[in-house]
Amino acid sequence: MYVNDVKNTISFYEKAFGFSQKFLTPENDYGEIVSGETTIAFASIELAKSNLKNGFIESNTTGKPFGIEMGFTSETPEKLFTKAIKAGATEVEKIIIKPWGQKVGYLKDNNGFLIEICSPIK
Repeated sequence: MYVNDVKNTISFYEKAFGFSQKFLTPENDYGEIVSGETTIAFASIELAKSNLKNGFIESNTTGKPFGIEMGFTSETPEKLFTKAIKAGATEVEKIIIKPWGQKVGYLKDNNGFLIEICSPIK
């Protein structure tokens, strides 16, 4: 995920979701967090621009989110949703119960990336 401030983004994910930093370059332009079995990586906008000569669409906190999401499952989705908002996330859609019984809500992270918070499907 290409972000303006890698170190701040890692801090957000630590506070919002309890993930831990796995790696951060001395230049603070690339970092990784551990989120269970999956590593999530962040690169600075500047580093991304050096890699993608034709550019890319930058995420932002004010516009509509991209048509892609990360999903985080929790036994207590309301608690995680509230914790993320306190850490700086923005509510997109309140948690609702889907017809199949799953609780699902949507947030934007501190960079505007869409995150689904949901209960496990049982």
